[in-house]
Amino acid sequence: MAKAPAAIAVSLGDPAGVGPELLAEAWQRRAGDDAPWFVVGGANILRAAAATRGLDLPVQPIDTPGEAAGAFARALPVLGALDGDYCPGLPDRAGAHLALSSLDAAARMAASGQAAAVVTGPIAKSRLADVGFSHPGQTEFVAEACGIAADDAVMMLAGPNLRTVPLTVHIALAAVPQALSVDLIVRRTRIAARALARDFGLARPRLAIAALNPHAGEDGRMGHEEAAIIVPAIAALQAEGFAVTGPHPADALFAPRARATYDLALCMYHDQALIPLKALDFDSGVNVTLGLPTIRTSPDHGTAFAIAGKGIADPGAMIAALRMAAACARHRAAA
Repeated sequence: MAKAPAAIAVSLGDPAGVGPELLAEAWQRRAGDDAPWFVVGGANILRAAAATRGLDLPVQPIDTPGEAAGAFARALPVLGALDGDYCPGLPDRAGAHLALSSLDAAARMAASGQAAAVVTGPIAKSRLADVGFSHPGQTEFVAEACGIAADDAVMMLAGPNLRTVPLTVHIALAAVPQALSVDLIVRRTRIAARALARDFGLARPRLAIAALNPHAGEDGRMGHEEAAIIVPAIAALQAEGFAVTGPHPADALFAPRARATYDLALCMYHDQALIPLKALDFDSGVNVTLGLPTIRTSPDHGTAFAIAGKGIADPGAMIAALRMAAACARHRAAA
């Protein structure tokens, strides 16, 4: 008898945020060819969250990830007894503990191969810090669970219209020029290119590297980082055979004609990458961690405590994260 494919592990996210209701909605909107997935903990929370959207959510408790595939068509599989009270918009320590426990278990199941991928629900990092979360974000947490150095885990934001990578992430804007180096750009671009080939089926991805300064520095009149750091990094990558262009002035890089010329834009700092992605694909944007031995995706939005439980949060990004994780898993399996 053929073995059922591994299901995708999903962490609950902060139970006071929109994550639980969007997971309920995502299961309700599942398509017949969707890969099976299961949530780690929160059975009662998921039922209560579903009710705020007028959904009668059937939940199937499971004891092992292997049971998810058989249950998924008729009910949302939920693994384990972790649970709590559903208090939308009112985050507390108990909810933070639950979110962290769910994240830890889901990440480890994916890292060990018990799950085909991990999809992480939205968390409030400040809340998790109160209960011992010491990582800058879930990207670094999942990387550690996989035994990968945080610097070798690359955050990509992906939507129907754009893929971007911020080469520096959660640091002050004033610290960006000092954080940039030829080695940083080369190392993270390599990781991104190889992941696009392995997980997205792009054999030779076209990579556009953004400038840091306005007008790409304008021959040094607006900054020297392009000449000193970015151009040498691009030359090194081109010498290795990567299809890399740049440095491109960021004010023109995201226009429709420009987007047609590349598969991924690599940006120098957080907002340079996230502003265009969210402007184009806010309700379908996915956060993907590249460079891991497993697949990790997440909806590219936060907990949205202010609208949690009101039935108005858009499930598009959660659904996209689940489907992108499944598609990446299929690419890896076929390789």
